[in-house]
Amino acid sequence: MEVGMHTDSKSRAETGAESGPRGPGCSLRHFACEQNLLSRPDGSASFMQGVAEKSREQLIRNTCEAVVLGALHPRTSITVVLQVISDAGSLLACCLNAACMALVDAGVPMRALFCGVTCALDADGTLVLDPTAKQEKEARAVLTFALDSVERKLLMSTTKGLYSDAELQQCLAAAQTASQHVFRFYRESLQRRYSKS
Repeated sequence: MEVGMHTDSKSRAETGAESGPRGPGCSLRHFACEQNLLSRPDGSASFMQGVAEKSREQLIRNTCEAVVLGALHPRTSITVVLQVISDAGSLLACCLNAACMALVDAGVPMRALFCGVTCALDADGTLVLDPTAKQEKEARAVLTFALDSVERKLLMSTTKGLYSDAELQQCLAAAQTASQHVFRFYRESLQRRYSKS
């Protein structure tokens, strides 16, 4: 997550402790901060707390690397900056969709577009697509998939909670169907953008 600020200081990989000031029951997760990462803003910072952010970053990176045609530009570095403004649920899927649209907007050559879809399974096994933060918290399992636009092929999946093989296949099938709506939205969004210019 990048946050702009006005400062000239430069600091790298400052880390904090995991223990909190109020005893063992109130401990903080590991955190790290890097400042002055971006060249154009007056200041920038990357702040990470816990392992979830790093894990999410790696999942997004692996998905992007699976579709970007890097061999066409071997000496090129691509940086994708995602800033979380709010989390209403299905955050990883939203980040994947934002990353794909940013790559398209930048004109990065890709073998296919990709999208993220999150599914949640409640205690009764009812499947919910694009769950809210509340639905995710109450769910027995949360599964996020990244799919390509050509064959609806699975590029990445991450899961949390308990589910059966049949439920996994049910969620994947639902995500593949839902991806058609996401790709249609991409197409309409791009048509609107380029029809204005």
